[in-house]
Amino acid sequence: MALSPVPAPGRPTGPPIGHVPGRPTGRRSAAGVVAGAEPPRAARPVELPSVHDALLCVALPALAVCAEHGQLTGEGPEGVYAAGRRLLSRCVLRVAGREPVALQGRMAASDRALFLGVLRVPGDMGPDPGLTVERTRSADGSERITLRSAVARPLRLPVEIALGSDLADLGAVASGRPGPELTASVHGTGLRWTGDGGRSVTVTADPPPMDALAAAGVLRWEAELAPGGTFTVRLRVRDGAPGRSTGAAGGGGGRPGGHVLAEALAEGDDPRPGELLRASVEDLRALLQRDPAHPADVHLAAGVPWRCGPVTAEALWAARMALPLGTRLAVTTLRALGRTQLGGDGAESGRVQGPLRDAGPHLPPRCTGIEATLAYPVVLAEARRWGLPAADLEELLPVAERCLEWLRRTAGASGLVPDPGPAGPWRAETQAHAHRAALLGADLLDACDRPGGDALRDAAGTLRERFRREFWLDDRAGGRPAAARGPDGRTWPQLGGWAAHLLDTGLLGGGRLAHGLLDRTETEQVARLLGTPALDSGWGLRGLGAKEPGHNPFGHRAGAVRVHETAVAVAGLAALGHEKEAASLLRGLLDAAEAFSYRLPEMYAGEQRTAGGRPVPHPAACRPAAVAAAGAVHALLALVGIRPDAPGRSVATHPLRSAPLGAIRFSGIVVAGEPFAVRVGRLGLGMVEEAAQGLQLGV
Repeated sequence: MALSPVPAPGRPTGPPIGHVPGRPTGRRSAAGVVAGAEPPRAARPVELPSVHDALLCVALPALAVCAEHGQLTGEGPEGVYAAGRRLLSRCVLRVAGREPVALQGRMAASDRALFLGVLRVPGDMGPDPGLTVERTRSADGSERITLRSAVARPLRLPVEIALGSDLADLGAVASGRPGPELTASVHGTGLRWTGDGGRSVTVTADPPPMDALAAAGVLRWEAELAPGGTFTVRLRVRDGAPGRSTGAAGGGGGRPGGHVLAEALAEGDDPRPGELLRASVEDLRALLQRDPAHPADVHLAAGVPWRCGPVTAEALWAARMALPLGTRLAVTTLRALGRTQLGGDGAESGRVQGPLRDAGPHLPPRCTGIEATLAYPVVLAEARRWGLPAADLEELLPVAERCLEWLRRTAGASGLVPDPGPAGPWRAETQAHAHRAALLGADLLDACDRPGGDALRDAAGTLRERFRREFWLDDRAGGRPAAARGPDGRTWPQLGGWAAHLLDTGLLGGGRLAHGLLDRTETEQVARLLGTPALDSGWGLRGLGAKEPGHNPFGHRAGAVRVHETAVAVAGLAALGHEKEAASLLRGLLDAAEAFSYRLPEMYAGEQRTAGGRPVPHPAACRPAAVAAAGAVHALLALVGIRPDAPGRSVATHPLRSAPLGAIRFSGIVVAGEPFAVRVGRLGLGMVEEAAQGLQLGV
């Protein structure tokens, strides 16, 4: 069971949960647009509680939202959650009637936080604290509290922990209406709370408390500490929901992890890539959640804490960027999305379902289902290059074929794919996705001895010709691609991070890149534009250029830095030989990651970088987020440019010759089902150090 998704401005929405106020709520047509609804009216914006400075322990479906002081006060979103329900809202420690002075709170791992505080004990005359309080809290709410004495005399101190639960839904917490705390009852070595419908939660303590005051929700001990001694209390939260085992994250066959995503490592002259890669792999594992109806299948939640619903297009993009960590995540994500594909013989047959997504201040909302439909054959084709097992390919190929048939039918004679509905507009980003899907889909069909490859290549040629004729806007500065065109000839000229997708052409056999929508001159101009201060903020790529009308540094697609688009730009620029621009964006992303303690949010403000400045958080951003964590993996591996062809038993590397981060080595990558390691020296020369037996190495 997944956490309930909560609406956030500019996010994918879909009734009934996750609807953004102010958007139409009428019936959605098969194309993902709203039918029979009035135009949206101004509405009060959703005000999500800010979590950018919180410590989020994640092991979905378990989640703990903690302030840096370590106390759970019940304020805002603080608490321990399981499957979208707040099990524990309060956990306040007092020693001798006082709360510890908080000194430090930090993440020890994606699912665990550490807190350090101190207290002066009664009788101390000087300013130095004699008692250290150490707390370790996990995503499932389990906690270890240790008092450590540095006092030269024995101590006997009263210790109490005040607990509370409201069993509130995450959506109610986000909206500021969680409801009152429930009344506790004594249960075993702790307390129990029972809500409407009979759902309950229990907190047990070891050692057992001397007193348990149900009315106040308090557990009490008398701690005896010898000089230099310790006293430890362990708490455990048990979810009483039907079908769940002990522990907030129980059930579902345990946490998926290493068998889904490999333990990739990076080391080199600059230590930061290693820290970012380690943290990103941890976050990806923490975001894995099981399909409730098909527990063997896992996919990535879009982001914590607000976007942990069903599988999305973003989960598929993240699985694609995580292919160097193995193909298993791609398989299970493709399988889950394939179950949402529309059947029948209608015009929308073969399209993957998905809600609308905000597209910024200039364009109408777009359909994430179209995005997923075009991504599906691309991810399957590239997974095959990385070493997808034949049985998985055989199972998933029919869904990809139906996606490609939808593409051929939708593009038709015009060659362009409208998004979200037949009336358009024709978005440049969507055309890049469609062109990539056609070329990689054709390659996939040919390799599997299936018909339709030539027709797809013809469709890609038609799309490419029309795009170059109608989407390129000439000007004195060398021109730019249009963001979109309408059937009536209207052009949207606004330049933004979406242009990075024009450089993401996809991987074919023999380490070759597919043709792009742009010719060489246009590609060079787009690379130059991506490197200008209008788009490169110094921390990453802005969603909308700083000089464009409607620019907002906090706008989801209006000027904020989106890690996914920055990673796509880094990889595309590096693959096409534009190392200066790629290195600048990568350095900015790495600097931002360091400022965010290597847990990148999905987006942050696109404020221009200044000397001594730091990236500005977005108050509603998810952190961690699937596309941010996977995007970090994607951007870092652009340094070595791994291009596998497992069916052809070869792998090529195309490292950045400028070696912008000095020498670096990646290990634990998976190519053709076996470990792969590659090193790039300070002169930009690559060397494969480990690979599957029989794999031919090339450049």
